[in-house]
Amino acid sequence: MNKKIISVACLVVGVVLGCLVWMLVRQNRATEEATQQIAELQLMNEQLQLTNEYDELSASFTQHEGQVIMFNNDSIRAEYEEAKNKVEQLRQELKQREKLSSERIAQLQKEIETLKQIMRHYVEQINELNQENQELRQKNETLEQENTQLSSQVQTTAKENKELSERMVLAEKLNVSSVSLAALNGKGKNEKNITKAKQLMVTFTIPQNNSTPVGKKTIYLRITSPEGNLLAGNGIHFTFEGANLEASAQKTVEYEGQEISGVKIYWDVNATLNPGSYRVELFADNYRLASRNFEMKK
Repeated sequence: MNKKIISVACLVVGVVLGCLVWMLVRQNRATEEATQQIAELQLMNEQLQLTNEYDELSASFTQHEGQVIMFNNDSIRAEYEEAKNKVEQLRQELKQREKLSSERIAQLQKEIETLKQIMRHYVEQINELNQENQELRQKNETLEQENTQLSSQVQTTAKENKELSERMVLAEKLNVSSVSLAALNGKGKNEKNITKAKQLMVTFTIPQNNSTPVGKKTIYLRITSPEGNLLAGNGIHFTFEGANLEASAQKTVEYEGQEISGVKIYWDVNATLNPGSYRVELFADNYRLASRNFEMKK
């Protein structure tokens, strides 16, 4: 009886122990499976993070691609292109492969750190070049402003010099005053009836001018009839403002800087003159000294 009881007790203990062992083994398996799932989820999360980082790094390379042209060194450009292509290659690997090993993920993490450092280095160089270019642009703007100011000053000075030169030239110009026109008869007396005139006499004064160079001065006379015709002389010509003009008469005087009054130039009438407005012009040294209109009556 006692043996039977002991046998039953041993059997029960064995069953209980077996159940406990089975439960422990099952629990260990569940724990291992859970651990493995956690590890796989962690790898998937790391792979996803890597994918995002590579996408951001690729976008950064694309963003700065247009600025690579600033690098004058061909080797630096080649290194940049190599790094950019490496990023794109690894990015495609992450997208195409659904699951990577922990070792490969670790390798890719090291790769991306290296590529990030390269990207930071290029960004620093680009920023330095941009800063240098900005400074150069500011210097160029300053130089342009200085050149504009200098050019303006030169133009102003040139204009002032030109005006001064013109004033000096005008100051040297021979002047005339008290210009008059009279008709003369055959005896050299004044004739009121222009149709009976045998000569026309133009009288004027040369005032004192210390700026005018002294010496012989040839004064040319042009008389224009009321019909607009030049009262021509004996083939006398002179130059005025680049044109060759015919004169009615001329007279040469010795000018010594002092006033010369009562200077007379005569024109011999060769046809009957009509009453009306006659224009008298005097020229010398390529200047028109005077231009006056006189009404001559019948």
